[in-house]
Formats: sequence, structure tokens, C-alpha cells
Amino acid sequence: MVNEAFKALADPTRRRILHLLRKRDLTAGEIAEHFSMTKPSLSHHLNTLKQANLVLRERQGQHILYSLNTTVLQEVMGWFLDLAERSGRKEREK
Repeated sequence: MVNEAFKALADPTRRRILHLLRKRDLTAGEIAEHFSMTKPSLSHHLNTLKQANLVLRERQGQHILYSLNTTVLQEVMGWFLDLAERSGRKEREK
């Protein structure tokens, strides 16, 4: 799961989408307003984020609402913190 999240986070467009979703849940159309790309390209980015479980999708009538999946983001942050802690310990042991 973490590997897929890192792959998804490697792209600046996907990071920007996550930044937008940090403020509030958005539809694909609302997300598209912030980018100058084709709908298929945006759909690809959203699907990549969904496959990495970084975003959740919920159908509301004719629209799909996207939201952050904070559980996976917390897992990724935990990995970073663990890595930083181990690196810090090794530096202190030198």
C-alpha cells in the first residue's frame, strides 16, 4: 500500500489534487477547474490516487465526490517518521 502511495505522490499534479482536497471534498469538475488538461488525463490522475487509496470516491446523484483518505496519509507519514527516527538514532551513534 505504501509503495503505491509513493508512486502516486511522485507526480506534482496528483500532489496538487491532494492539496485541493485538503480544504474540502470536490467533484471531478471542481478539480478540473484548477487544471488545464483533458478530462481523460485528469481521470487518469484521479484513478491513480484512488488505486493508491489516497482518495475516496462517493457517488452523489450524477456527480462523484472525491475526498482525502486520511488513513493512508497517516500510514505514509508514520513511515516517514519511523525512517527519520532511525536515521537520527544512527547519526547519534556515530
